[in-house]
Amino acid sequence: MFKKILIANRGEIALRVICACRELGIKTVAVYSEADEHSLHVRFADEDVCIGPPRSLDSYLNVPAIISAAEITGADAIHPGYGFLSESAYLAEVCEACHIRFIGPDATVIRLMGDKSRARRAMKKAGVPVLPGSDGPVEADEQAAKVARELGFPIIVKAVAGGGGRGMRIVRAPADLSRALKTAQREAQAAFGVGDVYLEKYVESPRHIEVQVLGDHHGAVVHLGERECSIQRRHQKLLEEAPSVALTDKMRRRLGATVVDAARAVQYTNAGTFEFLLDQSGHFSFLEANTRLQVEHPVTEMVTGVDIVKEQIRIAAGERLSFKQGDVTFTGHAIECRINAECPETFTPSPGVIHVFSVGGGPGVRVDTFAHSEAVVSPYYDSLIAKIITHGRDRQEAIARMRRTLEMTVIEGVKTSIPLHLKILSDPDFIAGRLNTHFMERFLTERKDSSSLAEAV
Repeated sequence: MFKKILIANRGEIALRVICACRELGIKTVAVYSEADEHSLHVRFADEDVCIGPPRSLDSYLNVPAIISAAEITGADAIHPGYGFLSESAYLAEVCEACHIRFIGPDATVIRLMGDKSRARRAMKKAGVPVLPGSDGPVEADEQAAKVARELGFPIIVKAVAGGGGRGMRIVRAPADLSRALKTAQREAQAAFGVGDVYLEKYVESPRHIEVQVLGDHHGAVVHLGERECSIQRRHQKLLEEAPSVALTDKMRRRLGATVVDAARAVQYTNAGTFEFLLDQSGHFSFLEANTRLQVEHPVTEMVTGVDIVKEQIRIAAGERLSFKQGDVTFTGHAIECRINAECPETFTPSPGVIHVFSVGGGPGVRVDTFAHSEAVVSPYYDSLIAKIITHGRDRQEAIARMRRTLEMTVIEGVKTSIPLHLKILSDPDFIAGRLNTHFMERFLTERKDSSSLAEAV
């Protein structure tokens, strides 16, 4: 087992990894930018190293600085958390060259699954259902038009790298293809440094379902069930839950087995998530794979009792998975709300000092956060300040506990997304489990229309 782990991240996920390390008796090293000098992950780590100024490129994305911090402190492993360098094949390769263990898949797998076009081909070869699409990147208008005619509209143009909806455009008519292609290429180049895009058949109103997997270096691969991630705005998830009400036990077993086989086919190790679209006919299609810990991993932990971060660390240290597929059981229902420091009406960030921070507790409540009274929400980073997770015997109880917790939460000094979450939790379609990836479009349109009507009256 490792003696000391450096956490190449910040905020709540850095604290989450520190918690796992403390339970395993492992020392921790926090790295931080000048903007995060007084953050909780710095306070609670055993050691800390400043790696640069506030800008991410100069600090949390600075591989030489992170490796230097690991070498100076004698860390024998690096946990990247999520975001930043968590899916960096380059960091994984540098770690290997410096004899520091990277807590994640190896660089070859990260690079394969990080290229969505290559990942599609690998999954298709492994027998995983994929949507019809181009065999590789498309560049010229003529090539794109030919593929689009074969697929039939609507189609979607996607960047081969990155995520979060950048480098992505939906095209419903031939006349719009050329502009969408060029816009997606420019956006992908600016966001990811790679302008390659590919085409894929667009699915109307699907559910977004993802499956959590863990694989060790001894050939064992298990899945921990699925998460429903359809509540999202501009491809950014807002609320997740496990399990999905859309899946029967038979569907769950079939999808889980498919993902396990796919992970074995690419020799996947450590934690990962395979994402799918579920259409209205009940058919799954592979979307992408995330070679890292997910923001929403707590809902899976709540329904399975598996500590995914501790398993990540054990796997990276060469140990076998501590359980088998037959040992995995699913109990109750869990929901996670991402509490962002932003205006709930306009979604604009709301950085500043949190003067009051009090989250309602009680049975079935978990809070992952870096926030506290007088904590600073920096304008340099993501606006996520807390993840509130509730667990209940069933979905109805999980929803009730989430409502109660959010209603009893007091955060002053910055605006938060809590009012938005409370409205979502009271929405009839949400309560009934009638979800798809266009839920928020409909929800926000109806809310805007209601506000306009109220103003008119």
